[in-house]
Amino acid sequence: MKRISIAGTGMYLPEKILTNADLEEMVDTSDEWIMTRTGISERHIAAEGETTSNLGSKAALRALEDAGVAADEVDMILCATVTPDMMMPNTACFIQDQIGAKNAFCFDIEAACSGFLYALETAKNYILAGTAKTVLVIGAEKLSSFTDWEDRATCVLFGDGAGAVVLREGEGDAGIKSIVMGSDGSLADLLKIPAGGSKAPSSAETVEARQHFINMAGREVFKHAVRCMCDAGKTALANAGIRIEEVKCIIPHQANMRIIQAIGDRLEVDIDKFYVNLSRVGNISGASIPVALDEAVKGGIIENGDKLLFVAFGGGFTWGAAAMEWGK
Repeated sequence: MKRISIAGTGMYLPEKILTNADLEEMVDTSDEWIMTRTGISERHIAAEGETTSNLGSKAALRALEDAGVAADEVDMILCATVTPDMMMPNTACFIQDQIGAKNAFCFDIEAACSGFLYALETAKNYILAGTAKTVLVIGAEKLSSFTDWEDRATCVLFGDGAGAVVLREGEGDAGIKSIVMGSDGSLADLLKIPAGGSKAPSSAETVEARQHFINMAGREVFKHAVRCMCDAGKTALANAGIRIEEVKCIIPHQANMRIIQAIGDRLEVDIDKFYVNLSRVGNISGASIPVALDEAVKGGIIENGDKLLFVAFGGGFTWGAAAMEWGK
């Protein structure tokens, strides 16, 4: 059976940094309150005029350079995002134009914070089917455009950024071993952007009611996130024939430090096994895992032969996990 592997990684974070001290000047909050409840100290914010596709393009070009692949060799571009440049066309098409990947077909995947893993599984299967040979999988978010900066409960959480990987058929045992995904639409109201779609089209009333921003029931999301990510992680490892003791590095969706610690407790692994950049970047949704992966690889934390586990959870509800052996 073909083994699909990651040939290159790349990421981009905007230059502007919004610290907890900055937020203290904007809403009724404090550094202590934010750190205690989330573990976040700062987040990156896109510049005025900088779009989700701009972030994704910069990450994509770095991933292509890392893989030694030219843009015109890319057959397919998948962008996981909940913050597209426009409702249509898809953000992946904008990225295609910006990087010059003229031979690629393009579309977006919307699975919130789980989007990168959904896109990874989709891309893997396109390669296995022979429809594509080289695929760019991108997680890109400009959450600052959809954050209610007057809501102290949510505005402290989110940041902007993008991560990308190049997927190709690999050699040997390295590559993606197993990906599992799940959804529960009955809980969709717990994490959503209420207006802007066909259910509640944009109007003066929806803008006035601040319905175009992220709305979240934090405690309920926390409970389901921990359970679903742990269950998915265990299933992915079992399907891959990997024991949790063999895993070198766990890269979780970076949403909340308490969630990450709870996952570690349930999986019975030390927190040191997790790669965590949450304090520096905040929650960047679908970009979270690929950004962390690029940092861990470029930082020498992940090496060839290492067993990895990715876990994610997002609005929908959606969740997923991936088990793989690293090798380039």
